[in-house]
Order: sequence, then C-alpha cells, then structure tokens
Amino acid sequence: MQNREFDLDVTFDEQEPDLSSYSAEQLASAIAHLADPLQPVARGILLEGRTMSDVSQSLAIRQSELVARLHRAKQAIAADLA
Repeated sequence: MQNREFDLDVTFDEQEPDLSSYSAEQLASAIAHLADPLQPVARGILLEGRTMSDVSQSLAIRQSELVARLHRAKQAIAADLA
C-alpha cells in the first residue's frame, strides 16, 4: 500500500500542480527536460509509482529534500506541459 501523504516540516507558497490529466508519455517527456537533480525524483515517484521512502533511500537524500525536489519538479513539469 502506497501512502502519497507525507508529514514532514516542509511547506511551499505555491499550490501543488495537478498532473493527473497527463499521460505517462507526456510526463516522461517533461521529466527528460528537468534539471539533473530533479529527474530521478520525478521519475521514481511520478512514473514508477515508488514510495517517497524508497526513492529517498535509493538516492541517499533526506525525505524533506525529496519532497522539495518533487515539488520543484512538479512545478516545472506543469509549466512545460501548459
């Protein structure tokens, strides 16, 4: 069971974009245009459906950093696909 919710001390001024209307192909294309530190985070969470814990462990980053990178990635993807 995957839990998409997180309870970390991370907040953002911008609202989280809704990427659910985009296909996996569209997301993959947009992820390919992301900065290198954001690509594996977005790929793991958005395309592969892995848990935040799994992705943060495999990338050796704290979950709070993963959440921040995921947020930046989602903002960039939404802008790219808009």
